[in-house]
Amino acid sequence: MQSSNQISTEILRPLKKKIPNKSQRASGFSSRSTAEEVTHGVDGTGLTAIVTGASSGIGVETARVLALRGVHVVMAVRNTGAGAKVKEDIVKQVPGAKVDVMELELSSMESVRKFASEYKSAGLPLNLLINNAGIMACPFMLSKDNIELQFATNHLGHFLLTKLLLDTMKNTSRESKREGRIVNVSSEAHRYSYPEGVRFDKINDESSYSSIRAYGQSKLCNVLHANELAKQLKEDGVNITANSLHPGAIMTNLWGYFNSYLAGAVGAVAKYMVKSVPQGAATTCYVALNPQVAGVTGEYFSDSNIAKPIELVKDTELAKKLWDFSTKLTDSQ
Repeated sequence: MQSSNQISTEILRPLKKKIPNKSQRASGFSSRSTAEEVTHGVDGTGLTAIVTGASSGIGVETARVLALRGVHVVMAVRNTGAGAKVKEDIVKQVPGAKVDVMELELSSMESVRKFASEYKSAGLPLNLLINNAGIMACPFMLSKDNIELQFATNHLGHFLLTKLLLDTMKNTSRESKREGRIVNVSSEAHRYSYPEGVRFDKINDESSYSSIRAYGQSKLCNVLHANELAKQLKEDGVNITANSLHPGAIMTNLWGYFNSYLAGAVGAVAKYMVKSVPQGAATTCYVALNPQVAGVTGEYFSDSNIAKPIELVKDTELAKKLWDFSTKLTDSQ
């Protein structure tokens, strides 16, 4: 097990690289831009989006801002009671907002399949799929399908969800003649996976488990998944893009597994490096809605601009191996 010092060093290292740069870059936005600012003037009327994990953290703000721009938002949440309260708040703030709440437990393949089946049965279109939900640096645990929990929740659940809803997205794009967008919320933590990147043969190895590196592994998988998906969609000539992003360091309930030592360490530097929730949701909303991103696919974004991920994500063989590995795991269930 890692010590508090080791954990804080690992997680704060990427934060130190993200000291806010107030100057605007290619997109005209920066780390200080909010979700409302990056979508200002965008009309999302007629679009339908699924946002996973929309009942807490940046998922709430993502859902609210999409609804504010006229998008019909389907909140895919584990706790439907909490989701209903968020929906109520959004409708109060955005009169006329179209928001629905559906149950989804990403760590359970059965739940993912049930959600996808119910969504398709409802006959809803799907323009935007925002794979936002996640857990961070939890102790070693197995999912309901006996797969390491962070890999199962952050990557595999979203992989299966995307796969099951892809035909719906393709049909929607074709019928509406509008670009579909798949957005994977990753993290700069993708730089701090295990040395081999993805431990295909040791996914469930508790003896060498590192909560931080397992989180980094799952976030690396988010980027690799988006890149391989973008490649396949391009080859198929489908008008759907797939991108990944780092939302920024935000103090949300994702930090719940960290101890008081780390909370204090983060708090000490928070005013310099940690974003507010409206700023944290900005890059997600930018990639999902802003016209500047039209036709852009297979990219990694940070601070509402294209950024440079770790070199390993360019490994197309690794991305394909992860795709095949994930397909085998989900098909076996």
